[in-house]
Amino acid sequence: MPKHYRPAGKKKEGNAAKYITRTKAVNYLQVSLAIFRKLCILKGVFPRQPKKKVEGNHKTYYHMKDIAFIAHDPLIEKFRQIKVHRKKVKKAIAKKNRDLADRLLNRPPTYKLDRLVLERYPAFVDALRDLDDCLTLVHLFAALPAVDGERVEVKRIHSCRRLSHEWQAYISRTHSLRKTFISVKGIYYQAEVQGQKITWLTPHALQQVLTDDVDFNVMLSFLEFYETLLGFVNFKLYHSINVNYPPILDPRLEALAAELYALCRYISTGSGRVTGNSESDGVKEKESGGAIKEKEDENNKASSKADESELRLAQLQHQLPANEPGALMHLVEESTAIDTDDDETKECKSLFKNLKFYLSREVPRESLLFIIPAFGGTVSWEGEGAPFNEVYEDITHQIVDRPTQSHVFLSREYVQPQWVFDCVNARIILPTEGYLVGRIPPPHLSPFVDNDAEGYIPEYAETIKRLQAAARNEILPLPGDEDLDNSLVTAMMDRTESNEAAEKKMKLEMLEKQYHDELKMEIDGITFSNLSNKKADKSLDTTDKDDTKSDHEDDEKKQAEKDSADISTALMSRKQRVLYKAIEIGKERKRDKVELLKKRKKDADSSASAKRR
Repeated sequence: MPKHYRPAGKKKEGNAAKYITRTKAVNYLQVSLAIFRKLCILKGVFPRQPKKKVEGNHKTYYHMKDIAFIAHDPLIEKFRQIKVHRKKVKKAIAKKNRDLADRLLNRPPTYKLDRLVLERYPAFVDALRDLDDCLTLVHLFAALPAVDGERVEVKRIHSCRRLSHEWQAYISRTHSLRKTFISVKGIYYQAEVQGQKITWLTPHALQQVLTDDVDFNVMLSFLEFYETLLGFVNFKLYHSINVNYPPILDPRLEALAAELYALCRYISTGSGRVTGNSESDGVKEKESGGAIKEKEDENNKASSKADESELRLAQLQHQLPANEPGALMHLVEESTAIDTDDDETKECKSLFKNLKFYLSREVPRESLLFIIPAFGGTVSWEGEGAPFNEVYEDITHQIVDRPTQSHVFLSREYVQPQWVFDCVNARIILPTEGYLVGRIPPPHLSPFVDNDAEGYIPEYAETIKRLQAAARNEILPLPGDEDLDNSLVTAMMDRTESNEAAEKKMKLEMLEKQYHDELKMEIDGITFSNLSNKKADKSLDTTDKDDTKSDHEDDEKKQAEKDSADISTALMSRKQRVLYKAIEIGKERKRDKVELLKKRKKDADSSASAKRR
């Protein structure tokens, strides 16, 4: 008998014991394929790629530890109860026992995903790192039509819309937005929350159509977990700035579909201040959210019940001034009174400071309502519930996207929406001449692309760099320092005059030397024609020699580079050689891409000049 003989059916080892196929995993858990897929999504289990696929390359493999992890989860028992409940309802309807069916439908088994959030994200920073896909999916479902009878429930769409607006209100209030970019897919945003950069995509405000090409069951499974996760994150973030969660909105603004503005007003008041522990890093605080809320309510009732009740009554009765967002601060203390902002946040907070914007009805309202307050501006729009109307005298900029206007106010500037996005990315107030109504705006550059690394810097990017340098290095004379300013001007004029005098003296010396040389040649009897012929022959000889010498040097240089590359590749291992070739191919592709961009720019300039003619 061989030494390593193992009888058939005995314990396995190696990849056969570590991995299991999807069919065997479904049979092992005794669930359907749809429930297995949902369990994997909720628990964060994904397929693996073993080095040696025991049962063939066409199978999907999972780690055996992950399957055992799912098997011991209480959620699998809940799904079995839901399956049994559906069978009971179906049986009662088949027997025409309507009373029993109604009772069963009114008491379906439910489950919560709070424990899974804590299990997958032990610390709050872990949840922030994994928030990109969550925000993108929630914003996607928030833009879907809320129509009964569709594949997505109306309450799910309303829940996504509420969660997305709560997130945007926090980002706008704390001035955490850093980058934004309009693309064909939608609008990209990047915010920095507690040192973590979070990037998400929101679709354009267009009518969305539900197609049959997408498996909505899988997307709804992801959405179910992401809704819970984003609710927990919003809870933690709102408590970190001493604002109660969930927020109480103005019913009038909520009815007018101005939830984001209502949330910004709610946060700006700092109502419902939290006295509990908001400094903890874990998501454990969220699991006991109900008990914390009850304790906080008792403390608030004991300490400042009268003040908060008056404030909340004023909110609900619309007695707060709507045209002055800063006028709410006298009722309660500022929620972020301690100035702990870094330099970047201060820069973002003061970008649109003292600027008032008015949005026409054709521009993307929700996006601009989110961006402008995030950078310190005040914004209003056309419609009911707006803080101020179009005839307000203090409006500095009106965002329009129509070539003609019914009436124009001379005290404000009319710009296209792209101007706001470009100002945000450049962190300066750009000139509005290129963004005026009816003009083709400058190219919209992506802030997510590193031009230096790509090897091609667009022309408008260089213009923005010059404007940024001018904005940072701008030095204005102080009032009362006219004498100092005059002395500086005088010194600069003296220096210029001395430089001009030195240049004149040098030219005179050269002319004098040339005159002496010509006089000497005349004494020696050398004619001008002989001198010119000699110079021409000498110049031809020297140019021929220089050309041959330069070509020879170029050939030698190329040959030396090739020899050094051959020697270096000969000393490499096979793996390093393949990697080196891949790097060289990548560099060549980047060079080709840069050449193509330059060619396109040249063609565009030539076509534009031809049109002008």
